[in-house]
Amino acid sequence: MGRQMSGRGGEDCVIRVPVGTEVVGTETAESLGDLTAHGQRLRVAAGGEGGRGNVHFKSSVNRAPRRATPGHEGDARELRLELKLLADVGLLGFPNAGKSTFIRAVSAATPRVADYPFTTLHPHLGVVRIESDKSFVVADIPGLIEGAAEGAGLGIQFLKHLSRTHLLLHVVDMAPQDDSDPVQQVRAIEAELEQFDARLLQRPRWLLLNKLDLVPHEQRAQRAARIVADLGWTAPWFAISAAVREDTWDACLAVQRFFDAERKAREEAAAAAVDLRFAAHGDEAGA
Repeated sequence: MGRQMSGRGGEDCVIRVPVGTEVVGTETAESLGDLTAHGQRLRVAAGGEGGRGNVHFKSSVNRAPRRATPGHEGDARELRLELKLLADVGLLGFPNAGKSTFIRAVSAATPRVADYPFTTLHPHLGVVRIESDKSFVVADIPGLIEGAAEGAGLGIQFLKHLSRTHLLLHVVDMAPQDDSDPVQQVRAIEAELEQFDARLLQRPRWLLLNKLDLVPHEQRAQRAARIVADLGWTAPWFAISAAVREDTWDACLAVQRFFDAERKAREEAAAAAVDLRFAAHGDEAGA
């Protein structure tokens, strides 16, 4: 009590993680934070605090205090770290729809391409460079099948990577060799997205009707129009051939215009907010 002592506080323990890491508490499954910028820090547990001896309570009116406080241990938490890709555009669709072929056609990414399902086993990122100062990042995730939200196929382990994207490109095989219905494939993917996270269905989603080169020229327009009509599709759509790079660049230019418009809208909204703050300060000064 009278030795003018103090307990030692715990030192900071800093764990470096990649940008794009989400920290989740395992006991509550609650997201504690999302590290999306370089240098961003997040405190997930408070360290121990040393006790304080009587010297800490000394004052001009109490020169010999008879008081001390004990220290306490730091927090103990079990955490789960989830790395989510940082991409502007996410590709989704059935296995073998041509997602990897598309990302190879429009970027320098080189995912494996073969004529069988589940060729892509891990996510791939590709940078699509429109101009020297205009580009966007595309994420190619393994294909989905019916029941993916319940673990079928490769399950939903990669769907989380779509959560950071601003635009989804839904790649559909418009000339399936197994005579499956492209419309039903789109509906099946939509059902899986809704079961996994309904907010993904609210995200802008465009249709890429792929493998145009496998459809006879005289049937292309009619087949594409039928799929779009049967879906009741109102968002942008493109009929392309990723294999021969037919009309893939037009789709990329449209995506870049989408992001240019988004950025302009954000800048205008920020400028309007500044104007409102200045106007409010002016009113207060006048009052």
